[in-house]
Amino acid sequence: MICAKAAGLFDCYDANMSLYQEFADRTAKLIADGVLRPGERLPSVRQACKVNAISPVTVTKAYHLLESRGLIEARPKSGYFVRARLGHKLPEPEMTHPVGGSTALQVSDFIFQILDSARDPSIVPLGSSFPDSRLFPLERLGRFLAAAARRLDPLATVTDLPPGNEELRRQLALRYLAHGASVSPHEVIVTSGAMEGLSLCLQALTKPGDLIAIESPTFYAGLQASERLGLKVIEIPSHPREGVSISALADALRHHSIKACLFMLNFANPTGSRVSDENKRALVELLHKHQVPLIEDDVYGELYFGCDTPVSSKAVDEDGLVLHVSSFSKCLAPGYRVGWVAAGRFAKEVQRQKYSTSLATAVPMQIALAAYLKHGGFDNHLRKLRRQLMTQEARIIAGVEEHFPVGTRLARPDGGYFLWLELPSQVDTLRLYEEALVSGISIAPGPIFSAKREFSNYLRLNFGHPATERQGDALATLGRLIKRQL
Repeated sequence: MICAKAAGLFDCYDANMSLYQEFADRTAKLIADGVLRPGERLPSVRQACKVNAISPVTVTKAYHLLESRGLIEARPKSGYFVRARLGHKLPEPEMTHPVGGSTALQVSDFIFQILDSARDPSIVPLGSSFPDSRLFPLERLGRFLAAAARRLDPLATVTDLPPGNEELRRQLALRYLAHGASVSPHEVIVTSGAMEGLSLCLQALTKPGDLIAIESPTFYAGLQASERLGLKVIEIPSHPREGVSISALADALRHHSIKACLFMLNFANPTGSRVSDENKRALVELLHKHQVPLIEDDVYGELYFGCDTPVSSKAVDEDGLVLHVSSFSKCLAPGYRVGWVAAGRFAKEVQRQKYSTSLATAVPMQIALAAYLKHGGFDNHLRKLRRQLMTQEARIIAGVEEHFPVGTRLARPDGGYFLWLELPSQVDTLRLYEEALVSGISIAPGPIFSAKREFSNYLRLNFGHPATERQGDALATLGRLIKRQL
């Protein structure tokens, strides 16, 4: 029975978490681990109450939460059963095989043309890079910001110049410590979002004409930053679930003079892949051997599903080669444009680049976020956000399974808010993008995630917006448009 098997699985328990949410999360972990398999019946409400010493209301609310996530289903007069895991009806894409060697980039005009459509609020934002702003505690954040502005010490305009507000950097160091990494506040540089952080790291490590390694596919913002700095890229194969190939990277390092690696290790954009903790250690060891720095774009690292926090690359970095970049834009405060770099041995170089470009990040924003991290209940917010994203993921996958044609492949992530889809080979997602836009739907076509504009039959969908009837209709329309190309 589930309750007996669940005994001892309190590793994700938190005193601030509602009892029904804690019970639901333990049950979800049993399902994810394969202890409870599709089609198996869960204990009745009475049985669950007896074994776990909890109330019927607690069990019922937990089962309803699991049902909303798409993990279980109620059958009339029979009870609750584990659902066939969503996404398992569709095979996942295979390891990528990027063509050729290094590439001089010319992608920005192409990307900007695609992204302009995401600004129109009348468009269903399946192609957006951002989650719905209503998922964030903006009103509460606003109160912290108002207090910071009222009490702003004029000296802060000087003292909070790079590397940034001291209390914010201390709070960030504490969060690293909670994730098993010992990071000094002195190596943390506050930036105007993660995008600036990536650019500063690249400027600190490279000069025009240098070669960097990126994964394939990769987030287009990294391509744009590399193009602006006159860099060449070599694309490293990646798996849609396991992330960048360590063996392929090792081969590239043997044959090319690579100055830095730019990777997403947690819930990569666009694939949603997550490099395992073991492979993170292997990756950092490999780069240590070659003395090549790693710029890790980790803006989705806090958006993991379930109880297992991903190991931080900083936790396995013993010689300061990792420049860890993140921000609050995807997990707390979109629009505040506050990010940071934990730059290891390169902190001084990154700080100097910050001085010579934007000089400083908005001081009231830094003070407000420092106060929120200390007093605002950030972890409570993150738990709610993760549960909401899990629910939305289940619903959009159900729509894809219902409406998309045979031959569709899907990479099912366990964090973030993106789905990476491989469509039948005849489908041109650039054409699909144009046709969908006419119908009031945005998508992110695969070629914008490639230096060579590969992945012509791939697309990325955003499940960071609450499922609505309008979204469901958009998926049905996409399915019809795709089938017309077959």
